[in-house]
Order: sequence, then C-alpha cells, then structure tokens
Amino acid sequence: MKLLIIGGTGGTGKELIKQALEQGHILTALVRNPEKINTTHKNLSVIKGNVLEFNKVQQVVAGQDAVLSTLGHKRFFIKTNILSEGTKNIIDAMEKHKVNRFICVTSLGINDSRFKLGLYYTLFVIPFIIFFYFRDKAKQEKIIRGSKLNWTIVRPGQLTNGRKRGSYKHGANVGNYILTKMISRADVAHFILCQLSDATYLQKTPGVTY
Repeated sequence: MKLLIIGGTGGTGKELIKQALEQGHILTALVRNPEKINTTHKNLSVIKGNVLEFNKVQQVVAGQDAVLSTLGHKRFFIKTNILSEGTKNIIDAMEKHKVNRFICVTSLGINDSRFKLGLYYTLFVIPFIIFFYFRDKAKQEKIIRGSKLNWTIVRPGQLTNGRKRGSYKHGANVGNYILTKMISRADVAHFILCQLSDATYLQKTPGVTY
C-alpha cells in the first residue's frame, strides 16, 4: 500500500517505518526534521513539513491509500493544540483527496478509557505532568470521531523500547485501574499495520497492552 506516516521521528514512528518497509509498503513520511530519520530505502520518501501547514499536508496526503499518525510532542507543561489542529488538517486533507483510511495513536487514559493507565498515571502523571498534553489528545480524538473517515484510534499503555513480540492484548477492555500496563513501541507499530487488512476496529478505539 501507499502509506503516509505522520510523526515518523518519534520512537513509535521509527518502528512503524521500519516494519512497513519490511512488509513492502511504499512510504511517505512528513517530518519537521528529516535528519532525524536515519533509514534510507527505495520505498521511503521523507518530506520536510509541518502538520500545522495545511497546504503541505494536503500535498503529501494526495494519492495515498492510508494515513498513519503517531504524532506527538514534548511540550507537556504548556497549553498547546498541536495534536488537535494538526489532526484536523490531516482529516480535512484526507476528505478533500478522498483518502479514507486513518489510523491514529493516542493513549489509554483518554476519554472513555479514563483511569485505565493505573493509579500512578491517574493520580500523579496526568494531572501534574501531562495535563495539557492529554487534554489536547482528548480534543484530537473528538475531531477524529467527528470525521467521515474509516478511522481507528489506537490507545497504547505506557510505551517501552522493548522488542517486538507480536503477541499482546487489544480491545475495549484493555488497561487496569490500579496497575500501569505497558507495551513496546515495536508492538504498537505491529498492531497499527495489522489494522490495514483488518476491519475489526473500524471507527473504534482499541487499547493495546501486554
């Protein structure tokens, strides 16, 4: 498939690029800093651009079979709308160019999965460290849900840099109110790519953890 990857310089995004190339997909990665992608491959095109620039987004969306977003940032302590505004640009561009399949990574602990990252995140990390970040993720999910696309919102647990196991839990009941469940970025990427050929989670919000 022809895939556009947004957020390819993050840990999950890099795994997504690696595994998608291994599967033979043709990739375009829209990134702010192309030098952060060390992978070179005949099926990978790295385009410099910002997801907040609609004209650039629509240029790279045109002609794709699907868009995969692992968009994130590290501005945890300030109010920001990067995720929600960037995702709105992606969706508007997809609807304009009739690209219908959208898979986006957010997190457990958002909206109807609230509290499912365990007590440590619920009582400390989310309210005191990543409050603005998670509020923007909640807006991001609302925008996706309001679209006409065939979307899937992937909600991982706490991310690790562990190996790809290819075996994990996924679905609406994943997570824990007391303990923080984890998942490797490699297995999140594996799950995302599985959704390209599986309609089980169309317009649903599966959690993913071990």
